[in-house]
Amino acid sequence: MPALRKRLHLSFHRIMIFLAILGPGLITASGDNDAPGIATYSIAGSHYGYDMLWVILLITLGEVVVQEMAARMGAVTTKGLADLIRERYGVKVTFFAIFCLLLANLGTTVAQFAGIAASTELLGISRYITVPLSAIFVWVLVVRGSYGRVEKVLLGLTLYAIAYIITVFLVRPGWGAVAQHTLIPTIHLRSDYLLTLLAIIGTTITPWGAVYMQASVADKGIRPEQYSYTRMDVMTGAILGNVVSAFIVICTAATLFPHGIRVDTAEEAAIALVPLAGPWARYLFGIGLLGASLLAASVLPLSTAYAVCEAFGWERGLDNHLSEAPVFFGLYTALILLGGIIVLIPGIALFPLMQLSQAINAILIPVILVLMLRLVNNTKIMGQWTNSKLGNILAWGMTIFISAATLIMFAVSIFGG
Repeated sequence: MPALRKRLHLSFHRIMIFLAILGPGLITASGDNDAPGIATYSIAGSHYGYDMLWVILLITLGEVVVQEMAARMGAVTTKGLADLIRERYGVKVTFFAIFCLLLANLGTTVAQFAGIAASTELLGISRYITVPLSAIFVWVLVVRGSYGRVEKVLLGLTLYAIAYIITVFLVRPGWGAVAQHTLIPTIHLRSDYLLTLLAIIGTTITPWGAVYMQASVADKGIRPEQYSYTRMDVMTGAILGNVVSAFIVICTAATLFPHGIRVDTAEEAAIALVPLAGPWARYLFGIGLLGASLLAASVLPLSTAYAVCEAFGWERGLDNHLSEAPVFFGLYTALILLGGIIVLIPGIALFPLMQLSQAINAILIPVILVLMLRLVNNTKIMGQWTNSKLGNILAWGMTIFISAATLIMFAVSIFGG
């Protein structure tokens, strides 16, 4: 009995440590399922059925590899990614990376407020009410809260995933077909299919995700001896986040694809589901889109503020007061203001801005991955915490794959297919 009691106590202690450290991995992975992401998964399911589920299985591994490296660097160095890039590679390389990140994140932040507008209008509420209220909510959350308080709210927002899980069970997909297409790749050598495939990769493995992961681990004060729990957080977040991605594909593939209904936005998917899955599907899809957009609208400007302040040596961090980190909070405020205002301009074409942000992300992610790999394998920076041989094989393989995919995307865009 004493031995059993001791084992139970030890297990309980480990669970409590994991729950205390849980956060950066789950928040980052859930933030990847933002408004453009949900739109991309809806397009994939409605245009190609279950054919792209295997891609989500592949990028789950890729996301674990990339985010694990970022989290490990944050725990070992207590510095953000932009900070390390500036110290190792100088101002010019850092300025290029930060300028691209700033442009891409502004466009993607606008997309989050567009997602908030679309989701609340699906629920019958005007964007001119909900967008300003949402902007105030995310601003007050970050500027007036400590790291611990902000993290708790962001973790609460990850519960938006429940809406998509319920929706899938409402539509009752063929689980045998789901399993088959997840495990056996289906590839169509057509430009539209390849562009959608690359969009799925690009909306999951992102520059801002790596920046936010490393900065939040450093900001949280996680030490190397606690890192095994953070690794669990990264893996748990990536798996759960991509299960939700797969469920969005499954939901639209099971309902819209068999009827030849093709959608190009998340709100179109929600409306199209009504005659096929009932009115609840529309509301659940809208609630999920709202939760995802609010989460990403909080995290994206944060990742930008972290990166810029790290790059130029300004004070940053959620535990600082406004007067102690004016640039950090000022940049966060400016991105939220711009994102909200642009969405409210009548008749503005948001799609070109979103396309530009995705194109910049596609250019930047291979650069960021190469820099991360050089940093994480530098023994002067990481000591004994460098990548293992297997880790390097997986990470370089993923980097080469994403770089090749980026080149293919641009070639297809320019020359057609």
